[in-house]
Amino acid sequence: MKEFQLNGKVRETFGKKETKMLRKEGLVPCNIYGEKKNADGLPEAIAFTIPANELRKVIYTPHVYVCNINIEGTNHVAIIKELQFHPVTDALLHVDFYEVNETKPITIGIPVKLNGLAQGVRDGGRLALQIRKINVTAPYKQIPEILEIDVTNLGLGKSIKVGELSFEGLELATSKDVVVCTVKMTRAARSAAGATTESAE
Repeated sequence: MKEFQLNGKVRETFGKKETKMLRKEGLVPCNIYGEKKNADGLPEAIAFTIPANELRKVIYTPHVYVCNINIEGTNHVAIIKELQFHPVTDALLHVDFYEVNETKPITIGIPVKLNGLAQGVRDGGRLALQIRKINVTAPYKQIPEILEIDVTNLGLGKSIKVGELSFEGLELATSKDVVVCTVKMTRAARSAAGATTESAE
């Protein structure tokens, strides 16, 4: 996975008024959750802020990043757990991070890339990608930037499901029945098939 450096500052003031002021200053309130738990046994969060212009580079991209977050001299390795946006303006309101290490498995969605010219496309069909990401589980160091899938032998009307795929060192967390891609029949392909049938008769 790609890595990205972020710099944060510990958040010392809370409440709606204070949060609104932070956002006006171009800062995004964030929490990072790790192994540490409070007296109730619930994950204990570190509250901090990151400049919005830094976060945009991580969020508005097709890539999936592991974030190296420096919070006033203390380093944390984390992935984005949840994003909150304003319902009207789509402005980024809050980010939750989840701290990771090199041995503990995480589950995260990784982009899919289709390689090759499908046989069904050569026969006049159209290749359609049904899902953009597949959820995988593994320590983050073993997770690739993209999942490459060879579609060269995929024929007309045929599909590839998650259950047919395997990647070394990865456990696929998306349901096995989910269709990743399919070659759809087009009018041109139907016409060609019809012409071939008539010719044979």
